[in-house]
Amino acid sequence: MSREAYQVPTTGTLAPTREAFGAGVGGEGPAINYLCGDCNSKVPLKRGDPIRCKECGHRVLYKERTKRMVQFEAR
Repeated sequence: MSREAYQVPTTGTLAPTREAFGAGVGGEGPAINYLCGDCNSKVPLKRGDPIRCKECGHRVLYKERTKRMVQFEAR
């Protein structure tokens, strides 16, 4: 059994790129709605946006609850 030294691959990338997950460069992608903890207004945020309410400036935001039915099976 001969031992060969490890060689770094020269073609392709090992890690997936941001474009592979649908997130482009520059913070593009879907906006997620959050609720302000102070004034209860809806705040749409994209990736890279500052976490701050656009109405009152409060920094505590809560993610909205999903509207689809979620059911768990008990065992």
